[in-house]
Amino acid sequence: MFFLTKKAVKELTIVTVGDNCIDVYLPSGKAYPGGNPVNVAVYLKRLGARPAYIGWAGNDRYGEIMKNSISEMGVDISHLSIKEGKTAISYVELVDSDRCFGEYDEGVMADFKLTEEELDFIGKHQLVHAGIYGRVEGYYPYFKEKGLITSFDFSDKLDHHLVKTLPQFVDCSFFSYTKDDPFIRNFLKEIKNLGSHIAVATLGEKGSLAYDGDQFYKCEAEESDVVDTMGAGDSFIAGFIYGKLKGFSIPSCLELGSRMAAETIRYFGAW
Repeated sequence: MFFLTKKAVKELTIVTVGDNCIDVYLPSGKAYPGGNPVNVAVYLKRLGARPAYIGWAGNDRYGEIMKNSISEMGVDISHLSIKEGKTAISYVELVDSDRCFGEYDEGVMADFKLTEEELDFIGKHQLVHAGIYGRVEGYYPYFKEKGLITSFDFSDKLDHHLVKTLPQFVDCSFFSYTKDDPFIRNFLKEIKNLGSHIAVATLGEKGSLAYDGDQFYKCEAEESDVVDTMGAGDSFIAGFIYGKLKGFSIPSCLELGSRMAAETIRYFGAW
């Protein structure tokens, strides 16, 4: 089951793994640290969990910013490795306060892989989370074999080949879509049938939707003054998995995720 015993929830130990990047906003050139696993870890720390992040950054100025920024937020970066080369960069433009991604330079993360020591470190946590750009999917059978609770963000890549093969190893699969319609409901049913315990879709201003095999759960988006939508989906994921590990009901998890997202879109950058 995708929750912990009351004895275990006193302190949640969660590890996020994979991509990080510096979000460079055009035309201003302002830069903010981010990346799905990094963002989720930071938001989980705000909620009171004890998160760690594993990934690679370059030995450049952006790598130093990434390292220092994550550490200042209270996330364990003992397994953030600095490699020779460039830190990943994602170029972003805001269109009516909605973030639109442009060119992406993967930098040193293009060669990312986990060591045996890092796999052992991951195994000491309750939950592991990664995303579709993190080059971590190949380790998910191992994570499940070790008894870890698993979470994965497929983003808006609903037609990606991993959608057919990875859900059997993922307790909670997250997707990004635009509205509640027959397509997404059938899609979430398929993800559940492929093995995920819970399939969740964020729907932007249309709220969010979850399916657990028995029924659908819908949550409206919380009203907020939108400055920048960067990180909204990641903060939603953090709220949802935190709530689920705490034993919250699915509606309550959706509400917590929505509340986190509403807070995130009130400022520039992910965090």
